[in-house]
Amino acid sequence: MGLASVAVFSDCDRAARHVRMADQAVAIGLNPPADSYLRIDRLIDAALATGADAVHPGYGFLAENGAFAAACVDAGLTFIGPSAATIARMGSKTSARQVATAAGIPVVPGSDEPLALETPDAAIAALADGIGYPVMVKAVAGGGGKGMRVVARPDELHAAVREARGEAVAAFGDGAIYLERRLERPRHVEVQILADHHGTVLPFVERECSIQRRHQKVVEETPSPSVGPELRARMTAAAAAVARAAGYTNAGTVEFLLDEDGRFYFLEMNTRLQVEHPITEAVTGVDLVQWQIRIAAGERLTLDPAALVSPRGHAIECRVYAEDPDAGFLPAPGRIISLRAPDGPGIRDDSGVEAGSDVPIYYDPLISKLVAHGDSRAQALSRMRRALREYEVTGIQTSLPFFCWLLDRPEFIDARFDTGYLDNLLQHRGGEPFMESDPSLEEVACVAACLAELSRPAAAPPVSAWASAGRIEGLRE
Repeated sequence: MGLASVAVFSDCDRAARHVRMADQAVAIGLNPPADSYLRIDRLIDAALATGADAVHPGYGFLAENGAFAAACVDAGLTFIGPSAATIARMGSKTSARQVATAAGIPVVPGSDEPLALETPDAAIAALADGIGYPVMVKAVAGGGGKGMRVVARPDELHAAVREARGEAVAAFGDGAIYLERRLERPRHVEVQILADHHGTVLPFVERECSIQRRHQKVVEETPSPSVGPELRARMTAAAAAVARAAGYTNAGTVEFLLDEDGRFYFLEMNTRLQVEHPITEAVTGVDLVQWQIRIAAGERLTLDPAALVSPRGHAIECRVYAEDPDAGFLPAPGRIISLRAPDGPGIRDDSGVEAGSDVPIYYDPLISKLVAHGDSRAQALSRMRRALREYEVTGIQTSLPFFCWLLDRPEFIDARFDTGYLDNLLQHRGGEPFMESDPSLEEVACVAACLAELSRPAAAPPVSAWASAGRIEGLRE
């Protein structure tokens, strides 16, 4: 688009990839997010000092913070996202439920008002009894599985409420919670939308997000294997109706739970770009981030609505984390010694790291979003399996072996899963390693070269691998 970019960074991100790729970069503070990436004042100062005229919030930290959106506007900056009022309305899970209900979209049975810190335990217990067990305790300002607990029996409720509140305060600075009925074996299906400032709201083909570990998505795909054309038409129309009722602009995602009988219920709305947006781009050919910028600049949407719900093939994303899957998926920060990302037909790797990068302990350990696109789900799966085998990272543990194991599971291959599938699978699999690591091609070649050299007669002169070629001192693709 010909636009210059300004990156911001904390101390430990000083040498991060995004810092070196941007046109300018500004230090904003110490490593803890509260001293850097959550400092609205420093972000605004960085934008103004560099002459920026717009701010893209990404999909973490302040991406769904209405105060940040308002601060950008007050400073004369364009916030690339919905208005502060819309973020407040839809960022609150209870307020969003009210918007969906007003738009005629069914919601999961639950509490329609937030339960503040001073709400008596007896009142919460009575509300849970009325909703019916099992019940979910969820943070009003939550996301990413934080501030969420499943309660199977009344005697578990109060402890779950305390834990959810504490986690919500730590993650979002807000301890308000609400209750929601837990559906049995639902799928998590979401619909991407774009909406301009001229009244146009466009829904996209749905994404399947049921592969979750502790309520956090780890694999997404589009289209959903469980959604046909008729159901797709109803779900995308419902998503657009929620967006219109909210007065929504820019990119957002309407999330639904889909039960075993094909009934869907509004869950929440994410008022930002999603981590899994690349799979939608793969099957529609639409650059969502570019359209975010164009909408924020006042342009009209000119996309073909029919094409957005008619996917071209199938796409799958694996969220690659710096985690040790054989140690309960504990974060595995550290320095990446070497990295070789896969490529080839249908493969896209959105990565924030490279060889020499440090994965810090202070932030989410997501290091890459690996996407495979094919003409069919079977082809996309085949390409993803190949890409996972070819992805090489040394120096830290990653979740790559876990994905290699998961994508070979017959239930995954046949798309026989729900939101509880992965947690149940991991609970009963035992303690065997996910996958024995194979030596890389470079390691095999190195050993072969050493053996060949050692097997030469003592009188034979050594042969240099570079005797007839020039050495490449450095290469940046």
